[in-house]
Amino acid sequence: MIRARFAPSPTGPLHLGHAFSAATAFRLARAMHGSFLIRIEDLDQSRARDHWEAQIYADLAWLNLTWETPVLRQSTRAKAYHSALQRLWDQDLIYPCTCTRRDIADAVSAPHFGPDGQVYPGTCRHKPKPKTMPTDTALRLDMAKAHRRDLDYTRVDDCGIEIGTVTVSPGHTVPNVGDPVVSRRGMEAAYHLAVVVDDAFQIITHVVRGEDLEPATAIHTVLQDVLGLRPPKYHHHRVITDERGKRLAKRDDARAIAAYRDDGLSPSDVLMLVGLQK
Repeated sequence: MIRARFAPSPTGPLHLGHAFSAATAFRLARAMHGSFLIRIEDLDQSRARDHWEAQIYADLAWLNLTWETPVLRQSTRAKAYHSALQRLWDQDLIYPCTCTRRDIADAVSAPHFGPDGQVYPGTCRHKPKPKTMPTDTALRLDMAKAHRRDLDYTRVDDCGIEIGTVTVSPGHTVPNVGDPVVSRRGMEAAYHLAVVVDDAFQIITHVVRGEDLEPATAIHTVLQDVLGLRPPKYHHHRVITDERGKRLAKRDDARAIAAYRDDGLSPSDVLMLVGLQK
């Protein structure tokens, strides 16, 4: 059975881009008689707020989307993330990193940027490792060790129909994504690890998200491989932008779903604005 999800962070209002992504995932699931789930990605408890989570549910319900309950919150998944991290540590695939953003910026003369910003130059990769996995510092995935062979992921269109595969080769990921952070100091897991572990736990078969996140799919494909997780299929949809072609962000309150609702627009009007309804 098809299982698709929408995974927002409760750190601000949902905007038109969220409406497009959530509705696209919902329609794909319904078209294939499957299930639609919501996952609350609240790893960053310093920014997550209960009222934003409540508004997420209100906005999605107003758009006539329905989902399975109970809703999974990442803040309840610490044990699962720690187990995955320990497995990576035991395989010698992660290492502690004490570098700050300034350290990373100062380490290279010609910075290269990937899905997490400036590609990490590997400063801490070859430092001696402690015997036990530390919890007081960031942990990075050693991509040169983890990505051992060509890996494929399947692409689907917005109806869930397969449209081909993408081969992710070690020669592509290592220079283009660097060694991504999988756990932050004071945070049990970072985005890349958490999303892979949770997609597997929720048996997500189809991941629907913006094309701006496709570079991260290479990282996730590698993590799925080394953790022995079955990879989902991916639909990377177009990104909703403003008049200047800039991707919408949560600070774009003028384009928040709630703002359109308060202005008297209907759910159909909002979906029309993002090209999902005529």
